[in-house]
Amino acid sequence: MRYEILYQDAFPVIKADLQQGESIKAESDAMISMSATLDVNGSMGGNLLGGIARRVLAGEKFFFQTIVASRGPGTVLLGHPLPGGIIDVELDGTYNLRVQKDGFLAGTEGIQVDTVMQNLVQGLFSREGFFVVNVHGRGTVFLSSYGAIHAINLGPGEEVIIDNGHLVAWPDYMNYRIEKASNGWISSIMSGECLVCRFRGPGVVLIQTRNPDSFKDWIRSMVPTNNN
Repeated sequence: MRYEILYQDAFPVIKADLQQGESIKAESDAMISMSATLDVNGSMGGNLLGGIARRVLAGEKFFFQTIVASRGPGTVLLGHPLPGGIIDVELDGTYNLRVQKDGFLAGTEGIQVDTVMQNLVQGLFSREGFFVVNVHGRGTVFLSSYGAIHAINLGPGEEVIIDNGHLVAWPDYMNYRIEKASNGWISSIMSGECLVCRFRGPGVVLIQTRNPDSFKDWIRSMVPTNNN
C-alpha cells in the first residue's frame, strides 16, 4: 500500500492507494471518499469483549471500519474530526504503542488495537484514565491529534515534563510518573498546570500542541448561561 498525508499545514487527510486485495482499518466515520472499486465494512476489530473494553474502559469508538480493495485497485481518503495533525508511525512488532483516547485514526494490515490498564496513580490523575489504547503488531499506524503533533526524542536517562493534557502516544517500554507541576500544591494550582507527566528516556514521546480540555473550557465560557 502506498500512502501520503496531504495538507499537513491545516486539516490533513490520508491518501492511501490500495492494490487489489489490500485493506486498511480506520476508526468509524474516518472515510472521506473512496474509489468505486473499494468496499467499506464495519467490524469490532476483534471480539465483543474487546469492543466493549475499548468503548467503556478507554472511551474509544465501539466499531472500526475496514476499507478493502475488493474489485481492483483504488484510492481512499481518511480524516478525523478535530482541527489537528496526523502522523504515521512504523511498528516492527518489538514494542507496543500507548495512545490517548481518540488518537488512533487508522492502521495497515497487521496492526491491532486493544486496551491496557495503567497503574493506580496514572489511572486516577492522568487525563487518560485507568485504561489507554494499546496499538501493536507490524505495519503503519496513523495517529491524530488536536493541534500539531510534535515528537520529543529522549536519550538514555534524559527526562522531560509534559502537561497532562498534551500526550498523544508513547512506546510501552517508556513509563511515566504523575507529579506536581511545582514544589507545592498551591503553587502548582496557581500556575495553571497542577499535575504533569515526567517521562524518562530512551524513547520518543508524541505530544499535541493544543489541549482539548482547555478548548472545551473556552467553548463553555462563550456559551451564555440561563440565570433564570
